[in-house]
Amino acid sequence: MIELTSLYKTYKDGDLKINAVDNVTLSVAQGDFVSIVGHSGSGKTTLLSLIGGLTKPDSGRVVIEGTDIWTLSDDGLSEFRNKNVNFIFQFASLVPTLSVLDNVLLPSAFGSCCEGLDEYARSLLELVGLGDKINSYPSRLSGGQQRRVAIARAFINSPKVVLADEPTGDLDEATEADIMNIFRKQNESGTTFVIVTHNQSLANSTKKQYKMVSGVLTEK
Repeated sequence: MIELTSLYKTYKDGDLKINAVDNVTLSVAQGDFVSIVGHSGSGKTTLLSLIGGLTKPDSGRVVIEGTDIWTLSDDGLSEFRNKNVNFIFQFASLVPTLSVLDNVLLPSAFGSCCEGLDEYARSLLELVGLGDKINSYPSRLSGGQQRRVAIARAFINSPKVVLADEPTGDLDEATEADIMNIFRKQNESGTTFVIVTHNQSLANSTKKQYKMVSGVLTEK
């Protein structure tokens, strides 16, 4: 499903060279539910960006569903992401001029439209507890509610892979548990999850755990 081979990514901070991702090799099977734990600055967000095709590695390969994604053209990579991979970022990043429903539907605007999408978006909002907010705008929502909209949005294209960066970072414990239950249900339907977090209790609820320190990934 996901095969990472000898991934490297370095950045420069003045004269200092930072190994954000240092020789990472990882296999994630279809239907896996994986967490990567690490402190801020450990490289876990950079690794997620490499997997999702947002950041190009200095060297190494990222293969998803048999496709070496960094051999694709820019347009090809965008199309591949839209069909196969979706993200839940640290920040909700909702479009302020769109309603909650339209924010959830937004990723579908870049692909082929299918029947029943509006109804599916409404069901996703019901799933995250926002069925009564479909016509609201982001400015009328709390931070936690905005995060729930972003989570619903991540599933609208029925992605094979969901990459989540601190997906419950601004949620209380009860809401975090609700969201993880939603993730588990989606995982049981075949969606593969890779979650990066500093929250060990959240990581404990995943099937496999890895630890990242100074760009180096090890299995826990």
